[in-house]
Amino acid sequence: MSECTHDCSSCGESCSERKEQQSFLAPANSMSHVKKVIGIVSGKGGVGKSLVTSLLASGMQKAGFRTAILDADVTGPSIPKAFGLTQKATGNEFGILPVATDSGISVMSVNLLLENDTDPVVWRGPVIAGTVKQFWSDVVWDEIDYMFVDMPPGTGDVPLTVFQSLPVDGIVVVTSPQDLVSMIVGKAVKMAQMMNIPILGLVENMSYVACPHCGDKISVFGESHIDDVAKEYGLPVLGQLPIDPTVASACDHGQVETVDGEAWLKDAFDTLKNLD
Repeated sequence: MSECTHDCSSCGESCSERKEQQSFLAPANSMSHVKKVIGIVSGKGGVGKSLVTSLLASGMQKAGFRTAILDADVTGPSIPKAFGLTQKATGNEFGILPVATDSGISVMSVNLLLENDTDPVVWRGPVIAGTVKQFWSDVVWDEIDYMFVDMPPGTGDVPLTVFQSLPVDGIVVVTSPQDLVSMIVGKAVKMAQMMNIPILGLVENMSYVACPHCGDKISVFGESHIDDVAKEYGLPVLGQLPIDPTVASACDHGQVETVDGEAWLKDAFDTLKNLD
């Protein structure tokens, strides 16, 4: 355990010094009415959190729900690129206005505020965490049924800020078949448990490649361990995504909304629709 700073707002430990049930929830914008907030997390980068976020938001939008994406990966934002968003966010007297995708998904990302998409965000952790809170409090989200928060990898400042400052209704943990990634999933799961955040289930990305000739599934990264990981933590498997060049191409060309993820993520969509 690191040395105590006596700042309970930045700590997930339950110790004798912690003050009684203090809430760190940030106020939503007065013009925002968000019903459900879902975090998409992983203990490691490069497993496809942004893809899963995009597919879940697109699928729920197509199902008739009003959805939004809060891109909390401030230093590595990829949501605008996947949706082909090139216009910049604007504002009015009530706050910052998110940018809408072709299907009407409301999006806020740091790349919608930068002059150039390739400008680096060279900020320290507290500034990045503060930006994420502003995306919640200063953005006019209007009427939203499901907000998906695309998290950066790991268990640092931003996940802690999201878990403490936003009314998170549940998280989806994204993994891939490699043993190393499956091990690191445990870190994200245990952090959520420490923070009393409900874990909706696991999604495995890059699970297999479907042979274009016979349709057999080829395990490029070795056999999946998703069922073992799910059993270890008592969690459901919400979906398994293949390695599909057409999906990668759609994201590269800003057309992720054209991808139909229903077959791969049916259990995830059912779980979201049945949230209390």
